[in-house]
Amino acid sequence: MSFLRATRFLCWLFGAAVLVSVVHYVDNYVNYDDYPVPGPDATVPAPSAAVVGLAWFVFTAFGAVGMLLWFRRHITSAAVALTGYSLSGLIGIAHYTVPGAGDMVWWRQAHVITDIVCGAAILGFALWAARHSSELIPPAAKTPPPAA
Repeated sequence: MSFLRATRFLCWLFGAAVLVSVVHYVDNYVNYDDYPVPGPDATVPAPSAAVVGLAWFVFTAFGAVGMLLWFRRHITSAAVALTGYSLSGLIGIAHYTVPGAGDMVWWRQAHVITDIVCGAAILGFALWAARHSSELIPPAAKTPPPAA
């Protein structure tokens, strides 16, 4: 896949992921008490509403940095930052480690699951980009070999 085609795909994917994450995180923040929480004996406590709200900004900053690095063709660095952003969606899996998560209303299930899928897709893209970084960097941008 060419850099241009990969860029088009990434822009659509990142845009969709941000849109879905806004819906998920705003709902999680505003309707915090409607989400199931782990019991008092849980190994990992539930994050507060403030942590949920702050987390969106932190994760999205990773995504923005990843996109900036991508457009500058720092492919491997972009892949690392995009991997950090992918956690924004993948962390939604934690909802389903709590009893009662399957009882959430259908539209909440839909945006949580869609956010998880977007996180997995961003992670998959980041891994693909890291693996193919040498093909995505134009020849003129590569360091020439040392003269003999």
